[in-house]
Amino acid sequence: KSILGACQAIVSKHAGKVPDSMEELCALPGVGRKTANVVLGNAFAKNEGIVVDTHVIRLSQRLKLTKNRDAEKIERDLMKIVPQHDWTLWSHWLIWHGRRRCFARKPDCANCEVFALCPSGKIFLRTGEAKKA
Repeated sequence: KSILGACQAIVSKHAGKVPDSMEELCALPGVGRKTANVVLGNAFAKNEGIVVDTHVIRLSQRLKLTKNRDAEKIERDLMKIVPQHDWTLWSHWLIWHGRRRCFARKPDCANCEVFALCPSGKIFLRTGEAKKA
């Protein structure tokens, strides 16, 4: 329903062109900050925010970059420490790492490229929560 509604709104209100602002994108049915940030960063090369999905939430907490659990608060925390020109890439990096190494259950800490920087990895290995090498 949301995809159809968003497409209809793009055709009727934007002459078939995808809007290129956070405000206009978020006004589309089913579009929130996460989707708007994906579209702005990838389609328009605009770094207006950081995409915060389940992987970004998990990694941001494991890396102790935030104490928050709310996506918008996490985004604000990350925007304070990541240079704006890296916001889109940062999102891709964290999502990729979350899918490849830092799984929700049994993260692959033994083979993790950022293990030396991760306060949680040492704990996961010590407690047996991490995947065995």
